[in-house]
Parts: sequence; C-alpha cells; structure tokens
Amino acid sequence: MLLLEQVPMAALTTLGVGGRARYFCEARYEDDIREAIVFARERGLPVFVMGGGSNLVVADAGFPGVVVKIALMGIQQRSAGGGRVRFSVAAGEDWDAFVAGTVQSRFAGLECLSGIPGTVGGTPIQNVGAYGQEVSETITELHALDLDSLERVTFSNADCRFSYRSSRFNGEDRGLYVITMVDFSLLLGGKPALRYPDLQNYFRTSPAEPTLEEVRAAVLHIRRQKSMVITRGDKDSRSAGSFFKNPIIAQKKYERLAATLAPHGLELPSYAAGEGFRKIPAAWLVEHAGFAKGYAKGSAGISSRHSLAIVNRGAATAAEIVALKDEIQQRVKDKFGIELQTEPVFVGF
Repeated sequence: MLLLEQVPMAALTTLGVGGRARYFCEARYEDDIREAIVFARERGLPVFVMGGGSNLVVADAGFPGVVVKIALMGIQQRSAGGGRVRFSVAAGEDWDAFVAGTVQSRFAGLECLSGIPGTVGGTPIQNVGAYGQEVSETITELHALDLDSLERVTFSNADCRFSYRSSRFNGEDRGLYVITMVDFSLLLGGKPALRYPDLQNYFRTSPAEPTLEEVRAAVLHIRRQKSMVITRGDKDSRSAGSFFKNPIIAQKKYERLAATLAPHGLELPSYAAGEGFRKIPAAWLVEHAGFAKGYAKGSAGISSRHSLAIVNRGAATAAEIVALKDEIQQRVKDKFGIELQTEPVFVGF
C-alpha cells in the first residue's frame, strides 16, 4: 500500500472544493483497505472511504485522517437462469462505463441510470436512482469489509434496507462497512423502462418502442441539457449532482400545504410515494423559494440548467457552498414548512 501525505482533495471531486487529506491511499486490493484501517487505528486517526468523488463536499480544512480511495477492479458474469445474467462488479469500476457495456450487450435494468458519475461501490449506499429506475431493483447482494473485524461480509438485497435514496450504509450503519463488490441481476433482451415523464415525452412521437441503446442516448441527452453529465469546459457541471432529495410528506400535510398555496396561484406538484404519502419535487420548492436557475452567490451558485445542482463557478470554497445550501434550506423551510435533506456526503466538517 502506497500512503501519501497532504494530498489535495478538491481535484478528486466533481465539485472541486476542499482542502487536503492528512494521509491518502488508493486501495487496489482488499488487503490495501485492511492495511489503511490498521494504520489509522494505531495512530487514532479517522478514516474516510471514497469512490469517484462525485457526491462529496470536502471541508476547506480538509480531512485530518486517512482517506482511502477504492480502486478495486474487475467484472465477472454468469448465467442466473431465465434469461438473466448475474454481474459481479468490483467497487472501483466506473459506473457509467459498466452501464454502457450492459446496454450495448442488450441487458436491461440499468439503462435509465446512464450518465451518473462515480464508481459502482457508491451506488448502493444512497440507492442511486434516476428517470424511474433505482439500483436496488437489480442488486441481488453486495460484498463488503466489516471495518471492526476486517472480515468479509455479504448482504442480500433485503439486508441492505433500501429505500428512497437510502440504505443501511448511509443510515444506521454509516461508516461501519466498505463495499468491495456488487452483484446485479440483469435481463438479456429485456424491455427498457419508460416510467419517467421526461422519457415518455421524449419518445411520445416515436413510431416504435425504443431500444435500450435509444433510451440510454435519451437519458444522456436529457442529463446534458441539465448539465448533469460531467463535461470538460461546462461550468454548470462542476457540481455534486442533485444537492437535495425530493421530500416525501404525509398526504394530510400535502393537502394542507396545497390549500395554503392555492389562493396565491401556486399549484403544488406531487407524485405518489406509497400509501398516505406524496413526493414533492425539490426543484419546484427551490425555485419557488426564490432561487432561480443561474442564481449566484460569490463563486457558488445554482446551475443555469438545473435548480437542484449547486455549482462551483471556478473559485468557490466549501464554506461558500455550505452557506448557499443553508440559505436555500432555510428559505424553503420558512416558506413551505419543509426541511430539504441533502444528497452529498460532507467530509471533514
């Protein structure tokens, strides 16, 4: 294991803010992870495990412990019967490259998750989802290291306790495990998922049912329009992706809020989110709280194409990013009585 000192973390993230890691290593093997954990324990240092850096906000002071970047590689596949194939994918594999390969080979199940930056190991943690699909729909099990015992453990889909943008790994078991491999079950020749309104509208005039590759292309097109694909030279894509989760509120609370807003000419949009609950688009709340696309506050701002993306306009500090986040959350709470929850992981705060 090669351990480096005082490594700048900003360049390792898509948002591009943050200070230095006291120690940093790239773990290409499970034993590298174990060595790093033992090194930290012996010195009483905290440990942070990172993937592709696409969902991180690193403090300006950096991280005072050991940062372990997961770089485990490898993909294996085997028949699972019934036209299904099981893919065992190492946590360090690039997520979108893996999705692109499955789509090209005509495996359905991940096509709507195209264009999402980061690594495979990060996707189960927050149950990554987009355009009507979530990774929890195709994950059969995952493998991890228990950071207490440093032994391998396996979790079934049910064990992971997936819910909307959540799992046990960013909930009650945050920081207790390092995901090393994820198993997916995909259907060869399956039909693409067309559940999301944006995709349905995209193919509304199409004379034939779209292929998996056409759906992937459509998702990439829609994401690029919102600067949600990392593109060199596009300042709007210097972000951590969607910064806020779509809040889920009780049906009765939704009805009261909708009734309050109606006299002001505002119709509160919502989607069903299980019996007795409604999901409110966070983007609508942000915009109607007074934060238009393109809003700027110093070097931090909101994407000109996507109101949920807080962006670094070139020289933003982590403090500026957090200040803007706090301002948005407070104004949404004051106006709508809803507390927006953040999606990124905050490191070193």
